[in-house]
Amino acid sequence: MRVTRSAATRTCAICERTLLMGEHTVRFSPGGGDYVDVCPLCQDIALEHGWVREGSPTTPTVPRDLRRRKLPWAGLFGTQRSAEAPVAAEPILRRLSDLELDLVEAADLFNASPYRRTVAGIAKSLGAPKASIVPLSGVSGEMIVSVAWEISWYQYRVSPDSAQPVRLAERGHDLGELESSFQGWNASLADDGRLMPDIARV
Repeated sequence: MRVTRSAATRTCAICERTLLMGEHTVRFSPGGGDYVDVCPLCQDIALEHGWVREGSPTTPTVPRDLRRRKLPWAGLFGTQRSAEAPVAAEPILRRLSDLELDLVEAADLFNASPYRRTVAGIAKSLGAPKASIVPLSGVSGEMIVSVAWEISWYQYRVSPDSAQPVRLAERGHDLGELESSFQGWNASLADDGRLMPDIARV
């Protein structure tokens, strides 16, 4: 399906990104009921969760075996999360401050989420963004990840102990709307969308 002017306010059911006019989407049924729009970047995730693609047989596909593997910092926090590769290796983790460890954990959780692919896709069009990871005041352990371009910005709330550790919190079009406390750019985005905090690695 293609997004037209009359349907310009539709969003992806997985990453919650507003679908651009002219962008092709695929419709999936999460539980065998109503169909929802999924952007091209999130189609693999929908299939991994067993969502039924519109026009396919009604029997859902078998989800892939999503084995969780222990990250180097998992023992420090008593949790295990799924990720491709950690932001920092074990020797580096040993000498980081508590705040830097929190930044690394937030980055690893973001990198294991579908939002990584979302921002990587946007970066292909808009170029490299600015990024920050900031502790959320008054709430223990929660962090805010901000990814910003001149004409668009996204904020993600990272809650390590939550069942959904990363979720979209806010987004906007003007960088001036973003509070100055979130504009201390202390991270960067790799070409593949991986969030990398600015920490000393030697």
